[in-house]
Amino acid sequence: MPVVVPSNEEVLGYQGLHLFHSGVSNCSMRVRIVLEEKGLEWESHHLNILAKEHITPEYFGINPNGLVPTLVHDGVVIIESDDIIDHIDDAFPDSPLKPLDLQQRERMYFWLRKAVEIHVKAVKTYIYDRRVGKNMAHNPKEEAKYRSLQTNPELLEFHRRSTSTGFTEDEVKAATAIIDDCFATLDADLAENQWIASDSFSLADVAWLPLHFTLETMADHSFDRYANIANWAERIQDRPSFQKAVLDWFPAEMLRKK
Repeated sequence: MPVVVPSNEEVLGYQGLHLFHSGVSNCSMRVRIVLEEKGLEWESHHLNILAKEHITPEYFGINPNGLVPTLVHDGVVIIESDDIIDHIDDAFPDSPLKPLDLQQRERMYFWLRKAVEIHVKAVKTYIYDRRVGKNMAHNPKEEAKYRSLQTNPELLEFHRRSTSTGFTEDEVKAATAIIDDCFATLDADLAENQWIASDSFSLADVAWLPLHFTLETMADHSFDRYANIANWAERIQDRPSFQKAVLDWFPAEMLRKK
């Protein structure tokens, strides 16, 4: 688990569950879904990333990558969404979201890792190219501020491409191919199963539903060819946690009109 020691020492005194998150962030959605599924009390620290509220020395002092989400649990800072939801499930084992069966658990972790693996090179690239990049463009002062705070080379390069030079047609095609390949595989698997990794709703479903939601809603990506994915998404969207963790935080004006 990527626990970090923050330079912003204020958070070391936080007790309970504190989540730094954004309504439009699919990674934040994962954490909120798990918190709601488990009925946990948590304190919200919402950051509007489209308004660049996360690009401050104070927040980079909590998460050195300047990304959301960040969980602070009794003063311990965890910064990656897959590790955060894994930690919450271990720390609060009631209503477990990891299967007991070892084969199913291994499959759950495979899809959890896969969601992380394709996040920047495929999902984020696709969404930024289609919609978000224009909103996240920086003026020279904002650009200088971001570069003074950000030290991660991969994120610096992604930022340069997404807000300045843009992605090439080949890069967007490659991102689209990765997304479609993953969802085609999941669609085939869901022909035989209700859930991605096990006999019940698990962290694998938590990881992939926000990708489906943000790709469809924010980037107009069509999933029409995937009937099993559509049925799976509908089952999750019927859960109370979806309304509380996703829709209640997502800007109404950005919802895709069907």
